[in-house]
Amino acid sequence: MPARHRLARSLVALLAAPLVVAACSGAPAVSPSAPPSAPPSVPAGGIDPSTAFTPVSATTLTTPAPVTGTDGRTHLAYELLLTNASPAPLRLDKIDVLDAGNRSVLLSMSGATLAASSNLISGDAGDEGTAEPTASGTPIPASATAMVWLDVAVDGAPPAALTHHVDATMTTPAGDRASESTVGRIDVSTATAPVLGPVMAGGPWYASDGCCVDDTHHRRGLAPINGTLLVPQRFAIDWYLLDDQHRAWVGDPSKLTSYYAYDKPALAAADGVVVDATDGFAETTSAPNPPPLPPIKETVGNHVTVMIAPGVHLLYAHFKTGTVAVKTGQPVKRGDVLGHIGSSGNSTAPHLHFQVMTEPTFFPTDSTPFAFECFTVDGQVTERIWDDVLGLQPDPVLPYTASADSSRRQGQMPLDRNVITFC
Repeated sequence: MPARHRLARSLVALLAAPLVVAACSGAPAVSPSAPPSAPPSVPAGGIDPSTAFTPVSATTLTTPAPVTGTDGRTHLAYELLLTNASPAPLRLDKIDVLDAGNRSVLLSMSGATLAASSNLISGDAGDEGTAEPTASGTPIPASATAMVWLDVAVDGAPPAALTHHVDATMTTPAGDRASESTVGRIDVSTATAPVLGPVMAGGPWYASDGCCVDDTHHRRGLAPINGTLLVPQRFAIDWYLLDDQHRAWVGDPSKLTSYYAYDKPALAAADGVVVDATDGFAETTSAPNPPPLPPIKETVGNHVTVMIAPGVHLLYAHFKTGTVAVKTGQPVKRGDVLGHIGSSGNSTAPHLHFQVMTEPTFFPTDSTPFAFECFTVDGQVTERIWDDVLGLQPDPVLPYTASADSSRRQGQMPLDRNVITFC
């Protein structure tokens, strides 16, 4: 059988035997004399010795961008898409994220940890126009793609680039076959996360559904928009005001006025120009239950988007109807009131949805990290409570642990379920 036909056989066979390429019998003789040296500017030809067939292909949805969290570590939150390029089911056994320079292991996931951090690309529509992850830990079918949700946390400066070592098991008619692949090299962004002023005054404010590792509808909100897979809320935070008993609401949770955040002003976190100011959408009437999924243009409800630099846009979403205080094209200064917190659009309870976007629109956009100039960490909500069931809790008192560190934080990003007060 000609070599070109053998190359077209299944990847299982390719991985099971070495590749043999036959020489063409009609090739001219080669002179035994030494070839002339190539000029230094011409790269060497040929296949790199490390080149190999791999059962998976890898892509990423964003350029990992560093930010310092309230744990003092530098976080790189991004997604790794692994496509099973073989005809056999493929089980992910272990994934190591490596410094592409010195090959040190920065993050290693296997077993239950890997299963909880990965899922096939499928699922029902979820909150805010996203898709919720399906059950994970099952093999990747042939030609299917799995998403691995990564939060690489390092001490100090991040590496210049990352790569990924994937251990997997292929289920073939001849039995299970182990494979190893090093795939998905990606540069780390050199951009600095913007350091912002307060988005609301004082506190305590509950940072719900934030970055970086928890399964939330922000961090795991995969959205196929205009033919492109995006995670448009990767670093978004839903802000709820709490009282001294750690309650976001008191009284009747079906009434928007029962929530402490309702009608509180939202502030420009930096000087900039309003590129989108939208008002007139009604507020939810389904509280404390989630509302019906609205049309895509109503996802963020009444909102304001402020451009503070090219490619850096601040989104403030779900404002109370009739309270948007600025107009498109208007310059704003840090501390200006943009609108009042409400529950318009795809919102169950009054809160402020805030994030930084690369585009002046929520769909489509990429979500990038940000930090705040000054705040204190008051405590931590200790259980994963999504905001779309906040008002359905039998007890409005959130499970809470006070922080042991009351010092001022500067240039840090609140992590998921932090409770903070702005300076």
